[in-house]
Amino acid sequence: MSWDDLRTGIEFWSARPEEELRRHRHELLPLLQRFLQALSRGQLRVATPEPDGSWHIHPWIRAGIVLCFRAGQLREYTLGEWHFTDVDTLSLRWFSPEDRVRLVPGGSAVRLGAYVAPGVVCMPPMYINIGAYVDEGTMVDSHALVGSCAQIGKRVHISAGTQIGGVLEPPHARPVIVEDEVFLGANCGLFEGVLVRRRAVLAAGVQLTATTPVYDLVREQILTGTPDAPVEIPEAAIVVPGVRALPSAFARMYGLGIATPVIVKYRDSRTEARVALEEALRRMFR
Repeated sequence: MSWDDLRTGIEFWSARPEEELRRHRHELLPLLQRFLQALSRGQLRVATPEPDGSWHIHPWIRAGIVLCFRAGQLREYTLGEWHFTDVDTLSLRWFSPEDRVRLVPGGSAVRLGAYVAPGVVCMPPMYINIGAYVDEGTMVDSHALVGSCAQIGKRVHISAGTQIGGVLEPPHARPVIVEDEVFLGANCGLFEGVLVRRRAVLAAGVQLTATTPVYDLVREQILTGTPDAPVEIPEAAIVVPGVRALPSAFARMYGLGIATPVIVKYRDSRTEARVALEEALRRMFR
């Protein structure tokens, strides 16, 4: 079966009503099994980079992931003393030494249909959801979430407590995309399809949504986005949490402000991420 055939099958069954899916589940399950295997191996991914730096989104793959939930039936799983209940179409992924993925014990899980490349380190507890693509050499630290269909590049550091939102709940057409060699500090939040370009550094606590305004102190501009074209963090930008004053008279009276990300510096080609962030923060507080 070619990918065109797989796409045709996914699109056909995605348009069927629930009753028909239940009636023909035996026909659908082999298709979904092949689909999930292709996702798990990295042969399919929800978004692919183009030579001009743009990203091409593949809606049919997201539709296939939704179809896995629609066609699934709840079942109980027993793994030693560990019991859980999930749909039978979406179990957990298992890794062998040949995969060269380090999944440290202690409550972590990777769902079937997520690609985790060789050299990835997963510290407990963390979770990688279906459709996610995590490329070589990335670190997923404790209490981090890589949400459904999120696209994570090579040698990315996802620090403890970071939340990378998915496309299923709430539904979004575009996944969160984090390009190569990005550093995400502890407790960052990336949601609603934001794009973080390569070698960017986000300090601890930076929160980004599709429409979050980002203030670039270096280039003296405001970066904005929409739900259809989410905000984009430029390559090598160093972003820290900031505050901007609210304009109303009531806000001025009480000195109220609202949190906003601020670009304070850009990395050069030789600067390691942590060093660049420390230098930027020292400059701010001199």
